[in-house]
Amino acid sequence: MLVLMLVAATTLQPCLFASARQLCRTHMVRTGKVFHVRQQIQGDQLYFSSMTSHLIKHPCKKNIALYLGRRLFFTRDNFRSSLLPLSIPTSMKAGLPEVTSAHIAGSVLLLVVSRKVYIYNYEANYWNTSIGIEHPVSHVSGDNCCYSGHPFCVDISNSVFAYLHGDQISQTNIYFSNNGGFRYQKFAYEKQAELVGSLGGIFYFHSLSQVGLLLIDQGKARFSYSEHPLNFSFGLPFDYNGTLNILITPGQKGILIFWFERSLLLSRNSGQLVYPVQVKEGPHTLLSSISEANVTIYSVAANEYELAVLTRENNLYYGSLGILSTSLIKFTGQNIWSQEAALMFTDVGRVEILVPLSDPVFPAFDFEKCPVNIQAILMDPQLQVDVCKVELLQGEFDNKMYTIDMNSELELTALMIPRPGMSLVPLAMVSNPHSLGLQAVIYEDGYTYDGNTRHRLNISLRQQHHWGRADPNFTSSIKRPTGSTITLDIANKEISCVDLKPLTALISVGCDQEKKIVIQNEISACYNGILDPVGLQDNYSYVIERDAYDPNFQGQKASEDLVVHYHYEKLGCPHLVYYNTPWKPVVELWREGKFQEVIQAEFVLLEVNGLFTYTYSLTANTALCRSQPQNWTTIMSDAGDKGLFSWNRENPQKSQKSSKMEG
Repeated sequence: MLVLMLVAATTLQPCLFASARQLCRTHMVRTGKVFHVRQQIQGDQLYFSSMTSHLIKHPCKKNIALYLGRRLFFTRDNFRSSLLPLSIPTSMKAGLPEVTSAHIAGSVLLLVVSRKVYIYNYEANYWNTSIGIEHPVSHVSGDNCCYSGHPFCVDISNSVFAYLHGDQISQTNIYFSNNGGFRYQKFAYEKQAELVGSLGGIFYFHSLSQVGLLLIDQGKARFSYSEHPLNFSFGLPFDYNGTLNILITPGQKGILIFWFERSLLLSRNSGQLVYPVQVKEGPHTLLSSISEANVTIYSVAANEYELAVLTRENNLYYGSLGILSTSLIKFTGQNIWSQEAALMFTDVGRVEILVPLSDPVFPAFDFEKCPVNIQAILMDPQLQVDVCKVELLQGEFDNKMYTIDMNSELELTALMIPRPGMSLVPLAMVSNPHSLGLQAVIYEDGYTYDGNTRHRLNISLRQQHHWGRADPNFTSSIKRPTGSTITLDIANKEISCVDLKPLTALISVGCDQEKKIVIQNEISACYNGILDPVGLQDNYSYVIERDAYDPNFQGQKASEDLVVHYHYEKLGCPHLVYYNTPWKPVVELWREGKFQEVIQAEFVLLEVNGLFTYTYSLTANTALCRSQPQNWTTIMSDAGDKGLFSWNRENPQKSQKSSKMEG
């Protein structure tokens, strides 16, 4: 890493003078055409409705990509082989094979064809039609989580919206799928009927734990949000000229890119603030937006950290998605644009210009590739690039996922080493400050062998509500599971720091699936020889006579006996409690099979079968209750259909003398 940074020291702060060198060398990918075996295109050949080419890459499976242009090409090897154009089977009866939107959701490809959503499972190689959509739609939107198989991460990848772009918001039909686009149901957006304007898109911003609705009205656009505390106001309005393509960058950071041929906008906070991207056309020329550059955008690509733009004028623009600012640098030097060209990132600092080429003999298309090594271009001394002032930025938490549950805390650590004589300002930022709060401390941590100072940054993360520093009107509800991304970067990092990517982790603020509650069971019926564990596991059951229970929990006799099947796997051996002796359960916390601690917890005792053979030792009067005690009859009548879960931590009322209610 040190060697790479020293090489990068001669790199860039790019400018127009990059025309002196060639940006890339083209080569053709041509495979499978040695023998004259003609492949046939099956079904109706698909085409993209836009006048520009798009390319969608799977953020987790790097070799999976979809090219959209006058033809569609789907690759599983990053276009390293010749391909037949993508077609939809005639059995699907799709009609006009025009594609208006596409999304890769896990192992399936979702395509909107003739106002309907179709599914192509590329692993099993079969097509299907989505279920539940009853009205025409034009677009689908979704995201992919690449961190782990955690349920929170799986839910992100499975969440998909389908909608009709340009429809009046107050009356449009929006559909949502939580299983990767196979089945949809109507999505009810609160106060949708009161919103004015047309629909520019609907997105699940997992970095903010909000559903964002883009409203377009009279040349302006702004986002509306679904949950507290953002549902009481709108994002700031921004100019909406033309039909903007909206790109959600990978990694759940909340970075959005809006573009069409004359406009390029960016948001770092899920649309709350949207502003033009600045453009550098020389060491001393900074344009406030790309529209001032008088160019026509044709293709846009982005990964977690970088942005690239290809224009019809044979210009390539590059920039890093910094934590504070983003500006593009202009490269010229050769003819890199064509009507079929599309951009994609193949790695950090590696951009590729892809062009499909037809074959007069074979139906399979070849591909012309022009790979661009950004770091190599930035090393041109004519570019007068500022040296990257950071030698090292690393942390064990990078590209990992963590869970923070109620009132717990997460500690993260990062190491930073600046170049000799340089100073740096680290910035730690959470994408959802309404849910996740942080506190950071930096200190010197010794020296390297060549005398550079090592800096250590300790980051403490906790649910924002429990920091006690934010107004309740700012924090998310603690009852709702949320998520946030933590990003650590260097403020105003030079563009020459191509290989020095930010450190990122995804935080799930909610229930830790690895934890479980266990009731201490030191004295059990099995331990005392009253019951046999083997017998309990052999479909054990017992009978409760009808005179002893009420299925409605009202203390009335039932009409028939009840056969109860004992679930040993769930309940274990029954506890033994001494008669006429006060008993309070000891609650243990276990995580990943290891005992953590004994915890103090609120609890409610349930008699799940409706037994009423027990008696009470005190009345409300002798227990010195100040008011009528709560009971199951009144609780369940007020709770509706919640059943046994109707008595919970939110509805107890103090009726005893003591100020603390247990049980």
